[in-house]
Amino acid sequence: MNKGHNYSRSENHGYEPQSKLRGIEPSAARDCSPLECGIIRLASSNVLRRSSSSLITTSQSRCAAHTELEFHNKIQLPVIDEHSCCPAVVRDNVRPRLDQLFVCGSIATKAGLVPQVSAELFWLDIWENFKARWGIGRMEYKVDPGLYALGSPDNASPVFVTANYKMSFDYLRRELRGINAWILVLDTRGINVWCAAGKETFGTEELIKRISSSGLPEIVSHRKLILPQLGAPGVASHTVKNISGFKVFYGPIKAADIPAYLDSGWKATNDMRIMSFPLKERAVLIPIELVAAMKPFALIAPVLFLLGGVSGLSWFWVSAASEGLFAVTALLSAILAGAVFHPLLLPYLPGRAFSLKGFSLGFAVAVVLLCWRGINWQSGTAMIGALAWLLLIPAVAGYLAMNFTGSSTYTSLSGVKKEMRWALPVQVAAVSFGVALWIGSRLIA
Repeated sequence: MNKGHNYSRSENHGYEPQSKLRGIEPSAARDCSPLECGIIRLASSNVLRRSSSSLITTSQSRCAAHTELEFHNKIQLPVIDEHSCCPAVVRDNVRPRLDQLFVCGSIATKAGLVPQVSAELFWLDIWENFKARWGIGRMEYKVDPGLYALGSPDNASPVFVTANYKMSFDYLRRELRGINAWILVLDTRGINVWCAAGKETFGTEELIKRISSSGLPEIVSHRKLILPQLGAPGVASHTVKNISGFKVFYGPIKAADIPAYLDSGWKATNDMRIMSFPLKERAVLIPIELVAAMKPFALIAPVLFLLGGVSGLSWFWVSAASEGLFAVTALLSAILAGAVFHPLLLPYLPGRAFSLKGFSLGFAVAVVLLCWRGINWQSGTAMIGALAWLLLIPAVAGYLAMNFTGSSTYTSLSGVKKEMRWALPVQVAAVSFGVALWIGSRLIA
């Protein structure tokens, strides 16, 4: 899917004179820095409408080529203090800690010490990336937001913006090997750029705040920012320019293309704007999904094993070893179908909806599993049990398959919402009916 974005600028906002701001005297207004007063001017714009606690501005982004994305950026504006025109948020001088394990030094700037990092990933970085892929410590895998120095940048060095998800930060600095640059990290609560843009944590408000709190205007002589293209849905570039003075440039989708992007004068080729989802990128998503699915499996499997022992034809443990183990195997097969085989075979599965892709794959797995076991088609009990698994395995696989919708280029936000409205009820019904059939088959056996 082509993800190139063309941004249509909205109308210029007329700002009220600064002395008209509530509770601010003209003499106090002169104490603001240009950036701080820009934020206040945004609060006083007669175009914006103020709710009880926030003002909302909207902007639209259009995808070049096949897809149009419309988004709304919500700006949570600061409350204006009666005694000062400078809101507390822009006085936030919290800087990244210098004792973070990946920090190798610091650089003195007009705004204070800036942590210095290297483009080289050390064994600890690689080990932590590996653990995060498997869901170990994933929710805390983040870096302090703020400004970092890569190599030995000066006031003319480029400024890259990224999320504070540690893996995003690591991948960016790794691909900037040999380049002296500034890296401005936004507080996305440890979420990657693409997802954070959808959640609006990688957004206009946070970017403007971080420009101010990091002291970036004092450190660099230019007013240019390079943002990842996948962060575009969360950022209104014209608003950033109007308030902070920094112009937003959207770099290539992949960090590996950044050196070529810089060499070409900050111009991206068509290939740099195309988002692909190849086998390698699909495969790296498997571990965290598999680990997440195995947690409930560990609780459900013993229950299935014991319920499998309920039978009037043989001893409890004999039935458990037969029917119970098969039930556990069937559930495990459903998990593998949805969390492992589905992402690997994604482009080749029928349908566009991920739930249908997962369901079709789960149905195929169920048929193979039942054929491998052998079904006595003369037995009504056996047929009821087989029907149960023909419902359960596809439903579980389809549900797990939907977890990959946010990682792919095959879906859109509206499409996912529409799919979930019909897919989830169908999956719940299939699981409920399947469980009832299987338990019933055990009771009448």
